[in-house]
Amino acid sequence: MIKKSRLPTWFTPTIFLMLTAFSCANLQAAGIASITVPAAGTEPALQAMVWSPCIKADGPVELGIFTLQAVRKCDVAGDALPLIVISHGKGGTMIGHHDTANALANAGFVVAALSHPGDSFGDDATTGKLEVFNSRPRDMRRLISFMTNDWQHRKHLNASAIGVFGFSRGGYTALNLIGAVPDAPAGAQRFCDGWWTNVISLCRQFKASGASIAALSDARIRAAVVADPLNLFGAASFKTVHVPVQLWASELGGDGVKLTDVEAVKAQLPQMPEFHVARGAGHFAYLAPCPAALAQSAKEICADPKGFDRADWHKKMNASVVAFFQKNLSPPVKAISK
Repeated sequence: MIKKSRLPTWFTPTIFLMLTAFSCANLQAAGIASITVPAAGTEPALQAMVWSPCIKADGPVELGIFTLQAVRKCDVAGDALPLIVISHGKGGTMIGHHDTANALANAGFVVAALSHPGDSFGDDATTGKLEVFNSRPRDMRRLISFMTNDWQHRKHLNASAIGVFGFSRGGYTALNLIGAVPDAPAGAQRFCDGWWTNVISLCRQFKASGASIAALSDARIRAAVVADPLNLFGAASFKTVHVPVQLWASELGGDGVKLTDVEAVKAQLPQMPEFHVARGAGHFAYLAPCPAALAQSAKEICADPKGFDRADWHKKMNASVVAFFQKNLSPPVKAISK
């Protein structure tokens, strides 16, 4: 079921300050740098972070409570580099998958991850509205256009080699972008079938007569990694998906996502995806391992079931993500020597 729109109880003012310390638009660092996609018409400005290959060895960069492996004052290394864009889950941020972004950059990819306006940490204006499932794919399309047309280092990119990584609502977003057609009635049936869900605003919107979500595919995307996606699709939704997909699930699920929902996506994709399951893990296992300061205050997203090692899992997952994109985006990518 889809929860009522509100900030999770573990979001405190202290956590907000710690988490936003790294995301200000003025941050400038080689290897990692923040960018702003300008507002356009009714579309708001987008705040994003870019990871790029660097010939120097990575080192720790302190950003608020987070320590990212990155390099300051390092030019983008290489040409014809593939681009990966990242879409986070409900209430997430541009650095929720920073370790995956770092692994991709070290392997020769440029990575751009945004914070979705209205559905990110500190900004939940549209989290509980059906429109968020339209605005999210539009955000990603604008991010791709900015990176390929306006980013100051765009000459280093191969605009014909673009991939997407999405988690949770970001997984829904990735599937929409590669051609899956959303099905609002199917979403309502899957997540809002209990009588008591009528008190949830988002469920009432799903069940409303004529409720729909737009199909907003982007033909520039050639490959997708989809992690524990929110499944807002029906049996006929995937007929026009023709790009390779690496699909990930968590055995225990959470936050409106169940293993059976992800297995339904697997079964309905026209081409068999590369499929992985995080055994013994819950939904939030796909977020980067939490620093100690956050783990104490945000146990809902940081604590894992006994026996599941998130740090070890992410090393294996990141290696698989890198290998998948290397295989499916051309030209072939070689790791940067360090």
